[in-house]
Amino acid sequence: MLRIGNGRVVTRDAENPFLKDGAVVTDGEKILEVGDGAAMEKKYPDAEFVDACGGLIMPGLINAHTHIYSGLARGLSIVGNNPSNFYEVLDGTWWAIDRRLTLDGTKACAYATILDCIRDGVTTIFDHHASFGEIPGSLFSIKDVCQELGIRACLCYEVSERDGEEKCAQSIKENADFISWAEKEDSDMIRAMFGGHALFTISDRTFEKMLEANNGRCGFHIHVSEGMNDVWDSLRNHGCRPVERLLHNQILGPKTLLGHCIHLGASEMDMIKETGSMVVNNPESNMGNAVGCAPVLQMIQKGIPVGMGTDAYTHDMLESLKVFLIIQRHNAEMPNVAWMEDMQMLFENNPKICAKYFKTPLGILKPGAAADVIVMDYKPFTPISAENIDGHMLFGMMGKNCRTTIINGKVLYKDRVFVDIDEEKINAWTMEQACRLWGDLNQREYRKEDYI
Repeated sequence: MLRIGNGRVVTRDAENPFLKDGAVVTDGEKILEVGDGAAMEKKYPDAEFVDACGGLIMPGLINAHTHIYSGLARGLSIVGNNPSNFYEVLDGTWWAIDRRLTLDGTKACAYATILDCIRDGVTTIFDHHASFGEIPGSLFSIKDVCQELGIRACLCYEVSERDGEEKCAQSIKENADFISWAEKEDSDMIRAMFGGHALFTISDRTFEKMLEANNGRCGFHIHVSEGMNDVWDSLRNHGCRPVERLLHNQILGPKTLLGHCIHLGASEMDMIKETGSMVVNNPESNMGNAVGCAPVLQMIQKGIPVGMGTDAYTHDMLESLKVFLIIQRHNAEMPNVAWMEDMQMLFENNPKICAKYFKTPLGILKPGAAADVIVMDYKPFTPISAENIDGHMLFGMMGKNCRTTIINGKVLYKDRVFVDIDEEKINAWTMEQACRLWGDLNQREYRKEDYI
């Protein structure tokens, strides 16, 4: 049993939103009680105390779309790669990386990503993986790291025909095998979806194979209209727009998650709404790739559940929160839009997306919810209350404020130090894998000893 106290508590529970001096008590994997700090201390005197040191006690953050396979790309420059459009970004950077990822490389990417997530207070991720260098077993390698480090994750593999029929078949099988494993395991820590890359890399015949392999067991996690490539390909080769093509191929539905959705028409939004499909926006990545601003405000107005992800551009969800507001206001040329939608995406819709796959409520501090709790080292110099906590998060906080991360009732990161995780050993091994990958990409030797 844990008692996390000596701080302000931000619950995201409308019935009990904010406690000036509160505490969260966990028992095993779930929250037992949330209440006044002194009262919780008196009621649970034997619980292990986790000191918030005057900071903010919050629900763990959720990233609804990321890519573990980019975990070794930080600082990387690929010789001759100077993309001038989105396709060149994909082919020259990300596909070049994933074509060289072995199982060890995938595992190293998972270590790098998950450690950063835990540091930034992210307790649940929806990952969309690709490692066309070695596909079989890749989701299981990621799963092993998730279990070792203790993060909550929903995993899938992105099916694509970009590297030929054999690799496409392997990616379909990897999804199917992992879904079967997850069903049998029935763990509320690891779940599965069926992944798909952009529509311009998937034929209707491959969609048929994906449907057959999935057999209705879960929803699809797929990139949609991130760039105009999807729109041009769908119109030219299929006579319809991308979302309509997904509808024809029975990919849409209440457990399906559509990534990006930047270049949508009004009728496509209606299809997403009517099928109950979900969308996830990745504002920083979209800006970095120069692919446009997603019509999130219109989608939310129509009642589409739009969540927030990072596309692995960052692992800091509060950073994404900030950038979303900026890009939407810039696009609308109005300084008074997107605030409510911003908060809704991260703190309401991401938990709703999780509820499609995880049994225990996530993203909220209340009895019966998952014991996913973070402590943010944030001591304001202006008034703070339930009325303005969102303003403090938007303009005062970052993921790096996280000092303690608890997932599933286990303290993984305390006072900025990992608990029962050998960070130095993991980093040294990950560096070795990064040097191998970078050497392969640039046809030169990178020696681990030169960098550590």
